[in-house]
Amino acid sequence: MNEPITVPHWLTTAMPKVAPALATSTVLVLGRIWNTNGAEHSVGNAILMVVLAAGAATAGAFAAAGHRGDSTLAGTAFATSGGLAFAGVAGYADGLSLPLLLWVLATAVAYGLAARYWRTNRRETTAYERRTVERREDHAHIERVEALRAGAQIEAARTGALYAEQLATALLTRAALPGFDPQALTRAGLPELPATENTKER
Repeated sequence: MNEPITVPHWLTTAMPKVAPALATSTVLVLGRIWNTNGAEHSVGNAILMVVLAAGAATAGAFAAAGHRGDSTLAGTAFATSGGLAFAGVAGYADGLSLPLLLWVLATAVAYGLAARYWRTNRRETTAYERRTVERREDHAHIERVEALRAGAQIEAARTGALYAEQLATALLTRAALPGFDPQALTRAGLPELPATENTKER
């Protein structure tokens, strides 16, 4: 069966491409808002941000350690740590030059990680589509073979029915000929023909 082709909305296609820049820009804007509200003079908030960033980095290191480390959890923890550190710098820096520099670096790193994920996802999608096409071709081949087999069986049954009909017509026609004696055929050693048809006709 032909499946309907669905075209994704342009926003659905573009959203993953702008997500890294949107995330880093959001952190930069929130950090600068925090800066205007007096964050650069608050030592307690600075210590809190350092502790949170270090804790997220430690959690990422523990998640990545070992033979069965969870890469998704480790990546999330390291991204959280980097985001907290970036927010802290954006909040405590006096000018805009350092936050903007970190924003460029953070966006570049985010797009680098995202590109790796997109590449892996594209490979998996291509492999899945290839397997799907192969399965459909196999199923189509099996369906064609079964259709040919069923057609051959129907044709054989039709031929047998036609042969039986012609044989019955021939027997009835011969029995209707004048002077036909089924007993003579029996005496000659031929199998006895059913006499029911002849009796009904006479």
